[in-house]
This record gives sequence, structure tokens and C-alpha cells, in this order.
Amino acid sequence: MHSSGKSWLLLTGCVVFYVIYLLFGALVFSAIERPMEEKLLRELELLKQEFLNQSCASAASLERLLLKALAASRSGVSVLRNSSAPSSWDLTSSMFFANTLVTTIGGSQYSAFHQPSFSSLVSPLSSSHPGYGNTIPLSAAGKAFSIFYALIGVPFTMLVLTVCVQKLLYPLVIAPIGLLHRLGMRLRPATLVHFLLLLLLVILGFFVAPAVVFSTAEMSWSFLDGIYFCFISLCTIGLGDFVPATHPRQKYRQLYQVGIMVYLFTGLMMMYLLLRTLHKMADLHGLTTFLQLP
Repeated sequence: MHSSGKSWLLLTGCVVFYVIYLLFGALVFSAIERPMEEKLLRELELLKQEFLNQSCASAASLERLLLKALAASRSGVSVLRNSSAPSSWDLTSSMFFANTLVTTIGGSQYSAFHQPSFSSLVSPLSSSHPGYGNTIPLSAAGKAFSIFYALIGVPFTMLVLTVCVQKLLYPLVIAPIGLLHRLGMRLRPATLVHFLLLLLLVILGFFVAPAVVFSTAEMSWSFLDGIYFCFISLCTIGLGDFVPATHPRQKYRQLYQVGIMVYLFTGLMMMYLLLRTLHKMADLHGLTTFLQLP
């Protein structure tokens, strides 16, 4: 078998096993966390019924209900969800969580040292997206599995990204620079022009265009919010203050989540490719030697 055929076989195998790994994680997370979510919802419903059955509700019972609702909301459980609404831990949502976990994008804005005031208890229930927070494991088993899953998944993701970028180097970097050089442009200016064109492609294709989609699909997001989310995600910062596809009644939500997963992976791949291109350009211009970069 030729080396080209072997490289394509390696790439296909890595991608297939990566998808299988995400599906495996999704199945485990769904099996562990979905019963916990249903238990929490039953407890919330019981507290709500107790509160409604009181002829004169006390401040303590109201605060107890709000504390439980806030804890559920910050765990990604839909507080105001009815029985027909989808679970936060269905297969697609669990796969979405697994994907953000292994790409080191997942984040949470909740601090364990934060003691909420009464006004902060009410605010999540009166926001434009009431009761929908970041999906995080509720159980000890889910948290332990998250650690184990990420320990294997993060290096595996980096391996798959590296293999994909290696395959894209020739058609997207080496061949275009060679074409510019054959057209009469010197090698150093050719690498600079190519890098600027690739940078423009990444900005338009992975920041501007997705931001337009997010600002349209997410009811409370502006275009700037979309740009912010794209930057935070593709730089693997993952603050968790903006999380797409969290509204259970969002149209085509599962397809939307799959699209976001594909976007995050290809976006990370293009960012890695851009960094490799920058390194090659700096090496050609002698900047790596000057700065003593490896």
C-alpha cells in the first residue's frame, strides 16, 4: 500500500474511533446522569406542590424552593421543563457534553464559594431563558467518569487534530505557496500572502459566519455575543458564560447540537493549521532562530 493510502487509512481510522469514543461517552453520561436529573426534577416538583399547598407560605419554604431551583438551573436541568420537553442528558446532549469535555472547551460560571442572595435566586427564573444553565454532572460517578474520560479523550483529540492537520498541510499550505512561487512571487512574500489569505478565510469562515448563525439561532445572542463565543471556544478558553443549544424547545435542537460539534472540531483544526502555518512562515523569515523557538 502506498504511503498516501496508509495516511488516508490512518486518518479515517482516527476519525471513526474518535466518533465512537464520543458515542461511548454519551451513552455512559446519559446512563449515569439522566436518572439523577429525573430524581432532581421529582424533588423540585414535590417542593413546588408543598409550597402551593400551604395556605400561608413562609419565607423559609420559598427560599428552600428557590435554592433547589437555582441548584438545578446551574446544573443544566430545565427547571420549568414539562414532561414533553427533551432531557438535558439525552444521547445528543450527552454527546455534546462529551465533545466539549475532550476539546477542553467546557466551562462553568458557577463558583462553589458563592453564596447566592435572595435576588440572585430569583434572577435565573426571570431571565430570557428561564431555568437553563450549563450541563454538568450531578452525581459523584458522573464527575469521576468525567475525569477518566477527559484523561484519555483530551490527548486522543489532540492526536486526531494533529493527523487531520498533517493531511491538510499539503493542499492548504504547501501547494498554494508553491503555486504563488511558480507564478513569479518570491518565497518569503508568498508565505506572507498565503498566511494573510488563510487568516482571512478562518476569520470569515469560523468567526463571522458562525456568529451570524448563532445570533440568529440563539434568541438572546447578539452578533458580538456570537463572535465572543466563537473566540472563547476556538481558543479553548471555555468560560461557559455563553452556551448554545441549551433551550429544550429550540427548533431542530439535536441537529443544531451535532452541527456545533462539527463546527468546534473543524474550527480547532483550522486554528491549529493556522498556527502551524504561522510557525512555518516565521521559520522561513528567520524569526524562530532569532527568538530561539523550537
